[in-house]
Amino acid sequence: MYSLSDFDFDLPPERIAQLPLPDRSASRLLQLDGDRITDRHFADIVDQLQPGDLLVMNNTRVLKARFFGVKETGGQVEVLVERVLDNRTVLAQVRASKSPKPGNRIRLANAFDVVTGERAGEFFTLHLEGDVFDLIEAHGRLPLPPYIEHSADEFDEQRYQTVYSKEPGAVAAPTAGLHFDQPLLDRLAAKGVQFAYVTLHVGAGTFQPVRVEDLSAHQMHTEWYTIPQETVDAVRAAKLAGREVVAVGTTSLRALESGSQTGELLAGSADTALFITPGYTFKTVTRLVTNFHLPKSTLLMLVSAFAGYEAIRKAYAHAIANEYRFFSYGDAMLLTTTSR
Repeated sequence: MYSLSDFDFDLPPERIAQLPLPDRSASRLLQLDGDRITDRHFADIVDQLQPGDLLVMNNTRVLKARFFGVKETGGQVEVLVERVLDNRTVLAQVRASKSPKPGNRIRLANAFDVVTGERAGEFFTLHLEGDVFDLIEAHGRLPLPPYIEHSADEFDEQRYQTVYSKEPGAVAAPTAGLHFDQPLLDRLAAKGVQFAYVTLHVGAGTFQPVRVEDLSAHQMHTEWYTIPQETVDAVRAAKLAGREVVAVGTTSLRALESGSQTGELLAGSADTALFITPGYTFKTVTRLVTNFHLPKSTLLMLVSAFAGYEAIRKAYAHAIANEYRFFSYGDAMLLTTTSR
């Protein structure tokens, strides 16, 4: 049985990518198949996929979810929208010297007011006086991950979205998808690779490390996902043809596996708190495109479950020694599951 310390590793700070490369598909790609490691360029993924293989992508779109504001008392407030509940209500983190009470009014971005509702665990319900998505897009700031040290600029607003992003609702990007540009997608389509989409709105909890040594005591953050029937049909067709089901990112994988808990992938929408650790048997996904993940994170545990604990440790050591770029703006991996 693995514990938290089994998923720790030392990462030199200079290996954390602070900026994206000028070209999306210019990243490096570490391919891991069993214990075999191959260094490639990301554009080489075209050669590693075959006609009829299915790429499943998360089409969520990152919200400009960060706001700075003031309380009625004049106190400074930082708000990070975690989830849109309806077109006038959000769930948000509120950082202030003193927590607001229900009914308090907060002025955000010197542009509009919100009224605090009841707490929901670590979050606050906030009621807006206009359309949520309009106000967020007009006045919010893009919430880059905490390990990226610069504030988001116009370049980030373009590069911290996938080229196929469509459904607004995430507070973090599904970063494995950031490596795909339209010419690369066109090359894959020309080869006969198929595409399907899920939506999983990534929450801020994706950056939270696990803080308990006993993994069975960890409380997993929840995220909302939806799987369309056409994606279920595409997965079934790929499997019947003996082709690969390739999740682009851990978020796509988490949606697909959450929808497969009965043993068969089902269409629908739900919250998922699925916590994947070594020993999990994957039911739908056979290959995974992913970035390099934080020490002690649930995502590192997930990829260790997918490709093998020792194999991932070896691959991460190789990546550090060979100066791969880590985390959201970093390089990628192509993994094959050991659950075949």
